[in-house]
Amino acid sequence: MTLGKRKLGSQGLEVSAVGLGCMGMSQSYGPADEAESIATLHRSIELGCTFLDTAEVYGPFTNEDLLGRALAGKRDQVVIATKFGFNIKDGKSVGIDSRPAHIREVVEASLKRLRTDHIDLLYQHRVDRNVPMEDVAGAVGELVKQGKVRFFGLSEAGVGSIRRAHAVHPVSALQSEYSLWERNLEQDVIPVLRELDIGLVAFSPLGRGFLTGEVKRAEDYPENDFRRNDPRYQGANYDANMRAAQAVRGIAETLNAKPGQIALAWLLHKGENIVPIPGTKRRTYLEENVAAAAIALSAAQMKSLDDALASEKVSGQRYNEKLMAMVDR
Repeated sequence: MTLGKRKLGSQGLEVSAVGLGCMGMSQSYGPADEAESIATLHRSIELGCTFLDTAEVYGPFTNEDLLGRALAGKRDQVVIATKFGFNIKDGKSVGIDSRPAHIREVVEASLKRLRTDHIDLLYQHRVDRNVPMEDVAGAVGELVKQGKVRFFGLSEAGVGSIRRAHAVHPVSALQSEYSLWERNLEQDVIPVLRELDIGLVAFSPLGRGFLTGEVKRAEDYPENDFRRNDPRYQGANYDANMRAAQAVRGIAETLNAKPGQIALAWLLHKGENIVPIPGTKRRTYLEENVAAAAIALSAAQMKSLDDALASEKVSGQRYNEKLMAMVDR
């Protein structure tokens, strides 16, 4: 199959219908395997999955560096999205910083690590309540004029921040967690994205792996695995969420597909301006994820999934309290 394209926003950004989240190649979900990660990136290009998502804070820094090395001679075949917005000291994030001067510094460093002269899509990683959104959008707008950045995005921003940014410089995409088991955008954010013609890039579209069906309880993951501290993987929440996810497994069996593929197909059916970026560091899972774009779900199947994993059926917050405090809602 040939993976199709989708447009994000009104400024001409076109990306593959399914992207690749690269964070796990450097951190958060068990040990890294650089050789397999690079092979996965190269296979991604072969499959037409050319929308690659990274950030300076992944590693920190090592994920951008990995992409820079892996994409040598292939830069013009991909769309690279990266992010600014954290204050990184001694290899750790110690807070948020979206001051215009800091944005400029981060972009110069990201360009060097990525070994490129431009970033296709630059996101503010988290809203900085100490810096007016107008200043952030203005700084990115200047980088667009200079040719260092092509398109402007926001991550985990709320309605007010989206409107303020978009009024200064067009926002092409909002990156936020959206999936069958995380529906927090549906009431307020998605209607505004449609009104302003802003695309939605859905991260964690497989519920941090939960919707694949191949999961364990939080305590069964290694200390350095993100899921160990995920409230939805813990105790009674885990049991309730396994029951809710049974609907995904049921439809997967009917269509002779994997549960994760059904979760991705559901997202792709939710609108032409939505692009999921499932993260993986292995070619096998990449190929499964890309194949999800060929799955057709009926209206009845969509409704069944909508109902089974409605917000009230999913148990537990999506982040712990510290991380939830950084979400602009």
